[in-house]
Amino acid sequence: MRFMTAFSAALLMAPVLASPANAVEYDRVDTAKSSIKFVPTLMGSKTEGRFSKFMAQVRFDPEKPANASAKAEVDIRSFDIGYDEATAEALGKNWFDVQQYPTADFSVSKVKPLGKDHFELTGNLTIRGKTKALTFPVTLTRESAQTARLDGTVVIKRLDFNLGQGAWSATGTVANDVTLIIRLTLNGK
Repeated sequence: MRFMTAFSAALLMAPVLASPANAVEYDRVDTAKSSIKFVPTLMGSKTEGRFSKFMAQVRFDPEKPANASAKAEVDIRSFDIGYDEATAEALGKNWFDVQQYPTADFSVSKVKPLGKDHFELTGNLTIRGKTKALTFPVTLTRESAQTARLDGTVVIKRLDFNLGQGAWSATGTVANDVTLIIRLTLNGK
């Protein structure tokens, strides 16, 4: 009988515990545990690189995605593809031109739910002074009561952002498609 009473109480409390009132709103990004990576195809081979410095702001309640806001600013000087010569070339005038465009920015304008913990982010990506609309899917993985991870992958066209001037505008050596991979560790309240 005691078991049935405890079991009944647990069943009655389940909707309260799972209610949106107890949902976490994520409002901080732990950049030390987050990453922004990219995968270009160089001479037919995929190569992974990363941006080691960025700032991100987020306000995200998975129960109310329409109210979400997020923006990120990437320090382009933190670009690293693992080869000093290639990194130096990428930071120069033919590619990112960091003297004139030291940052890239992404600002979310809409979050659409796609199913349990799957969302679609829509916003504007600005690289090298060129702004393009960008939509990509992300997955929210809840790691604890106050922490979650947001993972997303999207393919952009480097030529849409004037990345690769002169001889580099051809896509034989460096393909036009570049995969961006984000992993953000979110903390909530």
